[in-house]
Amino acid sequence: MPMLPAPTTPHALASPVSARSWWWPLVIFVLGAPLWLQVWEPGMFLVINQWCAPVAAEFWTGLSLLGNGWGLLAVTAPLLVLAPRLMVAWLCAAPFAVLFARTGKFFIESPRPAAVVDNAQMRVVGELLHNVSMPSGHTLTAFAVASGIYFALTVAQRRRHWWLLVLAAGTGLSRIAVGAHWPGDVAVGASLGLLSGLLGHQVWIRLPEKQFAPSAWGLRIAAVLVALSVYHLLTEELDFAENHPAQMVLAVVAVLSLLAYLWRLLQTRFLKK
Repeated sequence: MPMLPAPTTPHALASPVSARSWWWPLVIFVLGAPLWLQVWEPGMFLVINQWCAPVAAEFWTGLSLLGNGWGLLAVTAPLLVLAPRLMVAWLCAAPFAVLFARTGKFFIESPRPAAVVDNAQMRVVGELLHNVSMPSGHTLTAFAVASGIYFALTVAQRRRHWWLLVLAAGTGLSRIAVGAHWPGDVAVGASLGLLSGLLGHQVWIRLPEKQFAPSAWGLRIAAVLVALSVYHLLTEELDFAENHPAQMVLAVVAVLSLLAYLWRLLQTRFLKK
């Protein structure tokens, strides 16, 4: 972002992003061209879908849950207390992810695999989807969150947390495994997700330090969103019926995290008095 002044906040200086990092979304987009141009489809989809078929459906639906906003809020809820900077970091990337996903699905009316491929030849888990395939929203969301957190880490920490991006890639793979998306949808989702994380990082590094305090409005809003995620986890089927046990576990994690956050908030207010 050369038009913006260089940030000088301590967290910005500790978490620099090199210029070459901005090339990665473009590299993934270009390398994925044979996929999103449908040059290798539907053959590539069928190969990956059938290769994943022997693995239990619960494994893939669980990975897919990491691309669902309500699921991610619960998964990352402990960050409210353990690492509020990282919670805010991925929330800064979220608006860009929503914008890219909504825009793509609004303007690109691409059919899903189930609308093109003989359903007897593919494995479908959950609802049979037929349209608005491009891009994969779950993949985009997973990469936005993973990269938002990843780039908020120090350079030394990033060397130990590369698994965040691998986990996001697993979410993308799961979308093919359950028969919901083409590989091209996943490639574009990964590209836009990384871009969302980088753009969110530019917002995050310019936030003042006080925005990471327990009483900051950003964290309060995050806590409200986590509370909403508990409601959705307990009352809705998020994408797949197979996710019900995982949803119950995540609801418990989210509730315990909220209680810990409220305790921290009360302690902060007590100390101020």
